[in-house]
Amino acid sequence: MTDEFHKPTQYSGDKFDTFEGGEDPAVIMRIAHDSAHALVDRARDTDDPAVVERLVAYTDQHGVDALAELWARSSPKSLPGALWRIYLIRVLIRQDPDATSYLFQRGSEVLATIDAAVAGAPMPTGPEEITALADQILRGLFTGDFAVALDRAAAFSRVMSAGATSIADDADVTTPQRGSELTTRALRFTEMGEDLTAAARLHRAGSLE
Repeated sequence: MTDEFHKPTQYSGDKFDTFEGGEDPAVIMRIAHDSAHALVDRARDTDDPAVVERLVAYTDQHGVDALAELWARSSPKSLPGALWRIYLIRVLIRQDPDATSYLFQRGSEVLATIDAAVAGAPMPTGPEEITALADQILRGLFTGDFAVALDRAAAFSRVMSAGATSIADDADVTTPQRGSELTTRALRFTEMGEDLTAAARLHRAGSLE
């Protein structure tokens, strides 16, 4: 990590709505995998909690663009792809905890599954609770059961998708454009949840590379 920090990049909702993963050229893909393994190994090999906290808060100081260059185009069924998605979730939450908690709370109310409980947010879920949840999930990658952290992020994504869909239905009546934006966001969260669930299965099988 450098000593010179720049202002963190604001990763807007519009960018999230158009986010897509993909395959990198071979050399860049190798760098993505090597850097992801090095980061996770460093966190898991240390007894210093300050190291883990610096890794959790990396994007607060450096912005998300540095990670995007490394991992954003990696396969979702890979370690760098999974790390990118969870860091992206944290950035989105911290940049707008009010809107995020609103979507999550709505999703927890309309979704007839245990996903809200799996994600681990207290109810009701306000801005402080949703921000703490983002840190807990990311910290779990470095100190807890890696697959469980992926499952929690996947469950979070499904709750968010349900919330966005529900609010989109309401918005369609008065503000169709807003409804369309929320529908697109719901789709992105659905895809994110599917990717993270697949990554968790691969990790449990010892195949997440």
